[in-house]
Amino acid sequence: MLLEPIQYLLGSLSGVLVGFTLGLFGGGGSILAVPLMVYLVGVPSAHLAIGTSALAVAANAATNLITHARKGNVRWRCAGIYSAAGVVGALLGSTLGKALDGEKLLFLFALLMIVVGVMMLWKRNMESNPAAACTIENAPKTIGFGAATGAFSGFFGIGGGFLIVPGLIAATGMPILAAIGSSLVAVTAFGVTTALNYAWSGLVDWPLAAVFVAGGGLGGIGGALVAGRMASRRGLLNSAFAAMIFAVAIYMASKSASAF
Repeated sequence: MLLEPIQYLLGSLSGVLVGFTLGLFGGGGSILAVPLMVYLVGVPSAHLAIGTSALAVAANAATNLITHARKGNVRWRCAGIYSAAGVVGALLGSTLGKALDGEKLLFLFALLMIVVGVMMLWKRNMESNPAAACTIENAPKTIGFGAATGAFSGFFGIGGGFLIVPGLIAATGMPILAAIGSSLVAVTAFGVTTALNYAWSGLVDWPLAAVFVAGGGLGGIGGALVAGRMASRRGLLNSAFAAMIFAVAIYMASKSASAF
């Protein structure tokens, strides 16, 4: 399905915004990809927006994964076990998502955004073990968390890092920096699985995904630069971003509530 040229331009600008928020806040920005594609770019189908978003999110995660891998922030065994279980969940979740009415899916997505906003405002100290590793003892927990977060990621076409990071910490006790790096393996795997499932049904706009990813790369550089200069105001920035998520979620819910 070919969109109008102006829609691809808006898609590139949307990618810049998502990339900027990811660079600025370190996560959560990809939750904006679907609403931007639906309400700003004007993608005519919620399912097409979700499939395209999943591909774009996977590409951005793979790029960030390279950086974290070079810094030694990836626990590959844990990431592999978590991702393998999550791929199964993502396949099932994305299959269920395709079968659900698009407007109902957008309404549920709005509810998920509210949960993300709450999690961004919820401050907590998580204990960690620098020597944490995946063992036979914690493998069942790792598999369980992986399958569950993969299902959410596939169902909504999101990266799901805000779920994967605490899932890895809860399952293994690893430090948060290692969890962030390792989560990118899962985000990439879940996104590719979801995108391929949607692409099988013709629900991925490849040119739109390409310009979205390109814009995201540029936005990410800018966001990272701003983050370095405003490190002392991170709490205020996160609160402002959470408020924006709530506003978008309320708008989406109001537009799609009639589906129920």
